[in-house]
Amino acid sequence: MMDALVLKAYRRLEMAEVPLPVPGPDEVLVAVRACAICGSDVHGYDGSTGRRRPPLIMGHEAAGVVAEVGAGVSDLAPGDRVTFDSTIYCGRCGNCRRGRINLCDDRRVLGVSCAEYRRDGAFARYVAVPQRVIYRLPPGLSFEHAAMIEPLAIAFHAVGRVPLRLGDTAVVVGAGVIGLLIVQALRLAGCGRIVAADIDPARLALARRLGADETLDVSADRPEARLREAVGGDGADVAFDAVGRGDTLRTALTSLRKGGFLSAVGNLDADVPMPLQQAVTRELTVAGSCASCGEYPACIEALAAGRVDVASLISAVAPLEEGPAWFERLYGREPGLIKVVLRPGGDA
Repeated sequence: MMDALVLKAYRRLEMAEVPLPVPGPDEVLVAVRACAICGSDVHGYDGSTGRRRPPLIMGHEAAGVVAEVGAGVSDLAPGDRVTFDSTIYCGRCGNCRRGRINLCDDRRVLGVSCAEYRRDGAFARYVAVPQRVIYRLPPGLSFEHAAMIEPLAIAFHAVGRVPLRLGDTAVVVGAGVIGLLIVQALRLAGCGRIVAADIDPARLALARRLGADETLDVSADRPEARLREAVGGDGADVAFDAVGRGDTLRTALTSLRKGGFLSAVGNLDADVPMPLQQAVTRELTVAGSCASCGEYPACIEALAAGRVDVASLISAVAPLEEGPAWFERLYGREPGLIKVVLRPGGDA
């Protein structure tokens, strides 16, 4: 048996003893050392997404130490420091064979329970995951920082979904965790000018510190017009909606020049109205961006080299037992909280 933080009912998390996972032939049992609370966990906490159906162990942004390997596992051994992709892909379907593992026809996500499947996650002492989604961590990279590789990979993938050229102007709508990581990814990619838009002045200040050249509070009047003024010229070359609501999608699209590209990353709302005439007459390209697809090695290298700052995004590191209180604080949108990392136990 092991300790785990279990979503027993919507808005009711409890520490409980659950069966210890047994790794299959191609799986690895990881002793979890750090697991971050994702925004999708918070949104699923009250049942609004339909993808966190109790009872469930949530958590998919994690890192730890190999505790045990299955019979068919090679190149990994107990004691190895690792992280892992949150997407469990089959490796056999057409999309997997084409390298589009994030679009796997039998895709599963750790810590998700929906109509199609249920897969317990990493808010627990141990989690079993397939060897193919595991990546070794370099010495010196803390588990808390390594737990941020999953959202960083999402940001890297989002940037890769648009044809960014050196010196381009980019707009990032939403300065949450993903938006702030997109800002840093754009800077690494050689973006010439980055404008971040949000309704939270504190997050906008952080966006500027992490690489945004300009910021705009879109809670005031005329947000779309003011953003176009801030971008200047014919508009931005690329834009990113890191929120996923009707108003944020419109704001991002409106900021673009003719022929511009939008990477749609956030999806808070399943269906949103779209300014179709603008997209058609200005020949805009909208590219959906789902999870990540092979970006983990680049993210690990960037973190290890200090080219990405995740420490500024981590508001607190706390024991797993304090998880229920931290979920409530995040759910209540406590000012100043960005990312909380929970530690099931063990030394860093």
